[in-house]
Amino acid sequence: MISTLQNFGIRSEHAYAAGFASIGLSFLSWAVDLSKTKDKAQADRWGLFVGEWAPTFFALGVALKLEETTGKK
Repeated sequence: MISTLQNFGIRSEHAYAAGFASIGLSFLSWAVDLSKTKDKAQADRWGLFVGEWAPTFFALGVALKLEETTGKK
C-alpha cells in the first residue's frame, strides 16, 4: 500500500502536512460547531472525530519516509 501511495507521487512531507492540517481542522470544526449549535457535546464529538485523523497521517508519513530511505539504497 505504501509503495502504491509513492507511485501516485505522495511523499512523507505530504502526509505530515495533512497531519498538521487535520489538527487545525479539528480545532476549527470544534469552534464552528460550538458557535452554531451551542451544544458542547456535539462540538466535542466533531473535534475528536477530525482530530483522530492526525495520528493516521503522521503514521503514514513515517511509513513513507522509511520507504523513501530504504528505496534509495
